[in-house]
Amino acid sequence: MTHPTAQKEIDWLYSTQFYGIKLGLDNVQQLLSELKLPAAGQKFIHVAGTNGKGSTCAFMHSILKAGGINAGLFTSPHLIHFGERIRDAVRMITPEEIAAGIRRLRERVAGWDPHPTFFELTLALALEWFAQRGNPWVVLETGLGGRLDATNAITPAVSVITSIGLDHMEMLGDTLAKIAAEKAGIIKPGVRVVTMTQNAEALDVIQRTATERQSPLSIVEMPWDGETGLVGPHQQWNAAMAVVALCAAGFKLDFDVISRGLREVQWPARFQKVGGCIIDGAHNIDAARMLAQTWSEQFPREKAEIIFGAVAGKDTAAVLSELAPIAACWHFTGFESPRALGVDALRGIWDRLGFEARPVMTHARVADALQGVKPDARVLIAGSLYLAGEALALMENRSAAFEKSAQ
Repeated sequence: MTHPTAQKEIDWLYSTQFYGIKLGLDNVQQLLSELKLPAAGQKFIHVAGTNGKGSTCAFMHSILKAGGINAGLFTSPHLIHFGERIRDAVRMITPEEIAAGIRRLRERVAGWDPHPTFFELTLALALEWFAQRGNPWVVLETGLGGRLDATNAITPAVSVITSIGLDHMEMLGDTLAKIAAEKAGIIKPGVRVVTMTQNAEALDVIQRTATERQSPLSIVEMPWDGETGLVGPHQQWNAAMAVVALCAAGFKLDFDVISRGLREVQWPARFQKVGGCIIDGAHNIDAARMLAQTWSEQFPREKAEIIFGAVAGKDTAAVLSELAPIAACWHFTGFESPRALGVDALRGIWDRLGFEARPVMTHARVADALQGVKPDARVLIAGSLYLAGEALALMENRSAAFEKSAQ
């Protein structure tokens, strides 16, 4: 259990979520400059994309660990508790370290206008911890977009852009080209770039940006053909990008090290099997499409009782449409996030789609939804990473550690 004094500081950090998401680099550049971060000599691999960026980061981190390199890893959001966002190959940041770091940051930014956001403070906290830990390399996942994301204040050794799709359109644009331009904003002049074969509209933007900035570009054209610890054909592509990115960063790793890292990777809520359930945080149309494909490959001729929840502002109709072919029935549920879409709204979206009728149940809480499925059913939990984290905490008896978040 977190000490009450430490919890008070952590609660303050969560309270900064009320400042919302403010894209832009002025505040974070000032903050990092005052803190003299990042540490001198520390190198970064910066990853943006719509889908697969977290998995690609996890693959790279696992390979580096297998090679004896204690790299830092910064990702978001967390599933169960905040510490998951900041870790290295040895351990996660502790609650006491989080509290001490927040206390220093809180004093530093007192009176700032505009006030730094939750994500800016979290990034500063992470970079300070990586500096203290002496991590020679850091794998850095963007939060939202790329061009104006706080992580873009860092100049990396390699930039990686995973699959581009339609998500966060209210902030990033309503076409693949516009979204790709925001993601390609992480490309720095002369810094190597790795991406993958994908929609021509998005790929053209990435290629053009790399050319304009004289940044050498590698395009991964084949998936990894060996075993990985994450399930699904899309993960083979993420694994391949991870390998190419590490090579681009100058690592010369034995094939056995690479293979072991890819096999031993752990990245929860990506087609994760827990008891009789599959948990996957798929929350946009492309992720839902890959989830349905992976389900059909893993469980041919079997349909799922789907526990589904979503946050407001997503194209929930598109996600439900992609999952409909594998759905035996729906359990629409609320979950512990201020952004959660109400169950009546979810049912209304489903009804308006006009698919063949399926049994539909609604539940106020995730715990109720888990109790509502048949004992012998094949269960899929999907629709939001926030939902996935809460479900995982319940199923692994870690509810006491669960920390809800809006970002």
